[in-house]
Amino acid sequence: MMGGMGMGFGLFGIVFILLFWGLLILGAVWVAKALFGNTTTPNRSNDPQTPRKILDERYARGEITREQYEIMKQDIG
Repeated sequence: MMGGMGMGFGLFGIVFILLFWGLLILGAVWVAKALFGNTTTPNRSNDPQTPRKILDERYARGEITREQYEIMKQDIG
């Protein structure tokens, strides 16, 4: 008998198994990201919120009345 013949696919088999599992794990991560997406709030560090912008957004969303908006606008200058 020849030595080493009982090892199956040898090094090719090990590489193939590692490649298979690596692709399977990467695929699972990709599917999870596609399904659940980015659930964190967007980073707004490039868009600093000034008091005037915040006030305008609150008025646009209907959180405050026009009278409240005008008073607050005068208060913040």
